[in-house]
Amino acid sequence: MKPLPSADLRPLTCDQMIDTAIVDYGVGNLRSVEKAFAASGCEAVITSDHEVLRRAPRLVLPGVGAFGACMKALREHDMESVVRERVAAGVPLLGVCVGMQMLFESSEEFGEHEGLGLLPGRVRRFSDALHVPQTGWNQVHQRTASPLFESVADDSFFYFVHSYFCDASAADVVAGETEYGITYASVVTRGNICGVQFHPEKSQTAGLRVLKNFAEMKGSDE
Repeated sequence: MKPLPSADLRPLTCDQMIDTAIVDYGVGNLRSVEKAFAASGCEAVITSDHEVLRRAPRLVLPGVGAFGACMKALREHDMESVVRERVAAGVPLLGVCVGMQMLFESSEEFGEHEGLGLLPGRVRRFSDALHVPQTGWNQVHQRTASPLFESVADDSFFYFVHSYFCDASAADVVAGETEYGITYASVVTRGNICGVQFHPEKSQTAGLRVLKNFAEMKGSDE
């Protein structure tokens, strides 16, 4: 894949119109996600400014590391209420990797931790019989139609790095599934809420297409 273009590092003001805002709550390599949006032909900005987040027509919730630490950081940066407010307003939200896991009710990673509870289910650890973390390329089987899958072939390969998986308790939220010892939810959608367990910014053409598809999603207020 060709190198991704450099990010625009000019300061962002709340008066600017943007396509997608990447929620900066002090966790994760956000620049690579921003560059991947740019490579897909879409404008995305990294911001911790609440007013910018409230004006953005789409939000991306990234996450890297442990579930509990990510939720703690989100709350310490007073971002949980902003995310909930925007979701309630019908704004599309994309959770990426641990960001997808945070959409669910709870996680058993390093104890018991409460998530956002926007989707029903729980985050569990893969069996010790498997090589954990799952690292590398794996396929996503498209279980239901989703705007994220537009022009993405069924069973396309994406890049994964994770030790825990989302055990969704409602079948209708599972748009894509992946096999790794078990069959688990790797793409979830419900209304304006969606998430991907893989790293789209590391998944070459298919991953960039998923980001482009998200950037073209319309919220209920558009």
